[in-house]
Amino acid sequence: MKKTLLLLFVALMVLAPLVAQGSKDDGAAAKELVVYASVDEANAVKILDAFTKDSGIKTSFVQLSSGPALTRIQAESGRPQADVWLGAPSDNHVIAKVDGLTVPYKGPSFDGLGKEFKDADGYWRGFYMNPLCFGVNTTSLAKRGAPMPKSWADLLKPVYKGLIQVPTPQASGTAATMVYSLIEIMGEDEAFAYMAKLNANIQTYTSSGTGPSKGVNVGDAAIGIQFSPAFFQMKANGQPVEIVFPTEGFGFEFPAASILKGAKNYEAAKIFMDWLISKKGQDVLKSTGTYFYPVTDDAEIDPVMPAFSSLNVVGIDLAFYSSRKAELVERWVSEVLSAAK
Repeated sequence: MKKTLLLLFVALMVLAPLVAQGSKDDGAAAKELVVYASVDEANAVKILDAFTKDSGIKTSFVQLSSGPALTRIQAESGRPQADVWLGAPSDNHVIAKVDGLTVPYKGPSFDGLGKEFKDADGYWRGFYMNPLCFGVNTTSLAKRGAPMPKSWADLLKPVYKGLIQVPTPQASGTAATMVYSLIEIMGEDEAFAYMAKLNANIQTYTSSGTGPSKGVNVGDAAIGIQFSPAFFQMKANGQPVEIVFPTEGFGFEFPAASILKGAKNYEAAKIFMDWLISKKGQDVLKSTGTYFYPVTDDAEIDPVMPAFSSLNVVGIDLAFYSSRKAELVERWVSEVLSAAK
């Protein structure tokens, strides 16, 4: 008996430094976080700075649109240079899951999140919502003598020729969501026929999903088609901008976050994923002026934003469209980008 106790004591003495070392490593791993952010740069700064203030975890990020971000993550498979992919419409995170680029994590807040905003296995979670809209610079529109557009159909009118900026689905998840939602509203062939006709009125296809708002902001474009936050911010700041939600309906995004497979700062990544969908993390969307809609019911929105429940949004089958994304982008290039001006 004494011999057994002695052996047990020796074993515990040997293991104690290892356990202590494991705790130290976990603590060190939770001191920093590296992020690929497909959220626009200004709002990525707001969210990550708030997380650092709340958690004490230092963050750094590289801002990449969804297409380039996914390409980079795929190229770095097995040796990731970031820990978390933050933002990009959720269909991109579905692709990352299928490609084995991310790992599942649920955590304490996961079960309370609506099933439409998360992967059932925990590979990704949505953390805000944005509807598509037309942002209209009323000064630029008045100079052209054009009326306020109210619908997708209105945008085909010759009076809007050269006034519209929209992102390209070749690089932008925002544009891909627009393609998907037009298919839901019109049917696939009709949607591509519509976009081919719309091409005649397009001034520029931007590589970034938030590019059109920059054109609208300075008056280079009278109309920009993208997700709503930048336009809400302009309106709140008193700029001559109106937000139009097309009468036929429109899609919306709920960008997601995923932990990358092989993340060096895995403990910090888990803390961040929990924080994103906690009440504190969701309230940051309003308090820092992101103009994002929260994905939890107990978070507030800015007064300039109509209630999300009042919007005529159309649902999108993420699994279906993510599996066809490359095919639909190729069709867009073939039938829309090459259409007559």
